[in-house]
Amino acid sequence: MRPASLLKSLDYSVLQQCMHCGMCLPTCPTYVETKMEKNSPRGRISLLRAVADGDLEVSRALSDEMYYCLGCLACQTACPAGVNYAELFETARAEVEQAGVNDGMQRSFWRWLTLNVIFMHPSMLRLIGRVLRMYQSTGLDKLMRKVRFFGLMPQSLAKLEPQTPQISSHFSNEVILPEEAPVGRQEYRVGLLTGCIQDLAFSNINRDTADVLLANGCEVVTPSSQHCCGSLHAHNGELELARELARKQIDRFDLDSLDAIITNAGGCGSHLKTYGHLLHDDPFYAAKAKVWDSKMKDIHEWLVQIRFRKPTVGAGVSEVTYHESCHLCHGQKVVSQPRQVLASIPGLVFKELLESNWCCGSAGIYNITQPEQSQKLLDRKVANLRQANAAVVATSNPGCHLQIANGLRSCGDHPCQEVTQPVTLLARAYRAENVE
Repeated sequence: MRPASLLKSLDYSVLQQCMHCGMCLPTCPTYVETKMEKNSPRGRISLLRAVADGDLEVSRALSDEMYYCLGCLACQTACPAGVNYAELFETARAEVEQAGVNDGMQRSFWRWLTLNVIFMHPSMLRLIGRVLRMYQSTGLDKLMRKVRFFGLMPQSLAKLEPQTPQISSHFSNEVILPEEAPVGRQEYRVGLLTGCIQDLAFSNINRDTADVLLANGCEVVTPSSQHCCGSLHAHNGELELARELARKQIDRFDLDSLDAIITNAGGCGSHLKTYGHLLHDDPFYAAKAKVWDSKMKDIHEWLVQIRFRKPTVGAGVSEVTYHESCHLCHGQKVVSQPRQVLASIPGLVFKELLESNWCCGSAGIYNITQPEQSQKLLDRKVANLRQANAAVVATSNPGCHLQIANGLRSCGDHPCQEVTQPVTLLARAYRAENVE
C-alpha cells in the first residue's frame, strides 16, 4: 500500500497563502537565471498545490524542480503574505523521495551512505575526518593532483576533490572541555553546539565561540560527542531521520540548567530552531522541543541580547566586508547582529557588500548536486567581493565559508585574501587585550 501523500496531508492553508503577487521573483536566484515561472517560488507553490489537489502526479520533473531550488529562503523575506516556504520545500522533497521517482542504484547508494550511515553516527564522521586529515597532512592530496590521478575518475567525482575541506588538526572535543567557567563573575550558563563540518574543518571557530562566551560571563557546556542537527536530512526529504537526530540532540543537553543553547552555523541554526514543529506530534519530545526552540540562539543574536562587552583593542585587520548566510538572514532573521559584532571592534572599517544576502551557491550540498548553477552564483559573489575591495570577508556558516574560500582561491589576484567569521575576529580582539 502506497503511503499517504505528505502534501495532501499538509495544512492546506500553507499552500493557499501565496497571493501570486510576484514580490519573490527578483529575490529568487533560479528565477533570475532562467526567467521561467516554474523556477520561481510561486511557480513551485502552484505545482505543489496541484499535487495536493490531485491534479498533478508526483513525477521526476517535479523532483528535478524541487532539487533545482536552492532552499535559500530569500522568498520568505520578500513575501508580504508570510508564506512558510521552508515547510513547503522540505515537505515537497520528502514527497518526491517517498514516491521513489528518482530511484536508481547509484543515487540510492550515495544517499544511504551519507544520510543513513555517515551523518547518523558522529564516530563515523570523525573517522572519515581522521582519514582525510592524514591524506592531507602527508601531502598525498598534492601528489595525487600532480600525477593527475583524479583524471582517471568520472568527471562528476573528479570535480568534487578540490572542494574537499581542509580538516582541522584537532576536533572540537580536543580543544574545548565539556565544561568551562569564565574568569570572574558568571552570569549565564549556555550549551555550545559543535556541528558536523564545523567540528571537522572549523574546530578553531568553535574554540573562538567558546572564548567569546567565556569573555562575556558565560559558563560553557559542550558535550564531547554531538550528533548532526538533521538539517541535511530534512532538506533532502528524510524527515524521519531528521526527527531521530532532533531527539538525540535534545537528549545531549540538560535544558533546565541552561539559559541558552548556542549555534555558530547559520544553516544548522535555522533548522535547530524548528525542532518544536518537527516533533510537535511526539508525545514525549513535543514539550522538550518547544523549550529547545525557545533557548536556541545564534551566537551573534545571543551576544547582542546579553549586551556583550566591546573589546578595547583591534583584531589585526583593517577593512572587512560581510557575506550573509542565507539561513541566518532569511531563515533566522539575524541580520544586524553580526554587523554589530564587527562594528564593536576598534580599528575595523566595515565595508558593506553588494548583494550581501544573495546566495553564494553552497546551499547545503547544492554545489555538488547542481554544480553549474552553483558556480554561476559563486562567480557573482566573487565579483561583488572584488568590488567591495576589502582584504577580509566574514561570514557565519561553514558551507558559505568553504564555498567562498574555494572561489577566491581560483582567482589568484583577488583583493579579498581571507575568509573568516565575525566571532573569530571578536575572539582575536579579546585575546589581543591580554597581550598589551
